[in-house]
Amino acid sequence: MKQQLRPVGIIGTGKYVPEKILTNSDLEKMVETNDEWIVSRTGIRERHIAAPHEATSDLAYEAALKALDSAGMRAEDLDLIIVATVTPDSTVPSTACILQDKLGAKGAAAFDLSAACSGFVYGLATASGFIQNGMYNNALVIGADTLSRITDYNDRNTCVLFGDGAGAVILGEVPEGRGFQSFDLGAEGSGGSLLNIEAGGSRLPASHQTIEDKKHFLYMNGREVFKFAVRVMGTATERVLTKAGLGKENIDLFVPHQANIRIIQSAMQRLDLPPEKCVINVDKYANTSAASIPLALVEAAEEGRVKEGDTLLMVGFGGGLTWGASVLIW
Repeated sequence: MKQQLRPVGIIGTGKYVPEKILTNSDLEKMVETNDEWIVSRTGIRERHIAAPHEATSDLAYEAALKALDSAGMRAEDLDLIIVATVTPDSTVPSTACILQDKLGAKGAAAFDLSAACSGFVYGLATASGFIQNGMYNNALVIGADTLSRITDYNDRNTCVLFGDGAGAVILGEVPEGRGFQSFDLGAEGSGGSLLNIEAGGSRLPASHQTIEDKKHFLYMNGREVFKFAVRVMGTATERVLTKAGLGKENIDLFVPHQANIRIIQSAMQRLDLPPEKCVINVDKYANTSAASIPLALVEAAEEGRVKEGDTLLMVGFGGGLTWGASVLIW
């Protein structure tokens, strides 16, 4: 007899961004750029930057506390913790294990997931599978990144794009007909060199030379990544809606990765969505990688833009190259 899969959805949310704000005007004093150029090409006006004492686990911790409170849960009730990040506190132990200890979630399994800006959706798909098949009853999924630590603030092409933050959700069983309806995950590893950090791994370990050559900073071929993003945002959206048995007319709220306003607008046009059906906060937070989608989702929920029964579409793209999309009935 085929096992009946449990419906899984989001039962708690939380977010955190550092206090320090770096505006476009601030960047004008650091590199050759200006506010008009940044806004017209990206939609970004400011970004939050972690304090010297803040690491990714600290951002994740603050978001996790809010998500637990939202769900009416204690940390010791958690079964699983997944942290999606490309800026872990350390290679070993994982940021998820550091977070587990900080929270006091002693009974929870914990691991990191690396899929860059698509990481949060990858984490949702992974955690929901564990809960659907009955292995766990709940999970904490966090997208958190401190991109300021891997950004070259002498590179005018990339330093304007990134910020720091964390968004967290608690997944659990929900009523029939609610929760995640479909996922679409994918990768184009052949495009890995278009968005990468060349040094710091086993291929090119850290050395005086790699540091001198700035190979520990994030590199991006903006033009090619832009073309990939526009293409994959459309195709992933169409596939994930088809899997859910829905059409674009069924979308109540679109929650895209906040990388660039032009990419978001392109996706909105393809979906024929009016502005009120799209969450856009790239102007306030810039590209926060794995934190991008959950920050937008949690902010929309806090603002009352999400109602019970609403159909949400989340879609992102990132280094790898990767993409991830999901349809969720709230």
